[in-house]
Amino acid sequence: MGWVPVVFVIFKIFVLGAGMYYAIKWHYDREDRAQRAAVLRTSGTIAAVFVVSILLLGLFTFALGGMLGMDLRMP
Repeated sequence: MGWVPVVFVIFKIFVLGAGMYYAIKWHYDREDRAQRAAVLRTSGTIAAVFVVSILLLGLFTFALGGMLGMDLRMP
């Protein structure tokens, strides 16, 4: 009977250690996921602004070329 408390204490330390590990990991992954979502949202916004800028620049270029009398038709 002397071994029962030793086994239970070792088991308790193992279970509590695993629980603490997964609790810390869960909190860390949750924070990392929030940061990753913010980075993706910002990247998407920047990409959208870039595409709209390129389209507006192209339209402006063709409008200016048309006003200056350049032939901008495709061959």
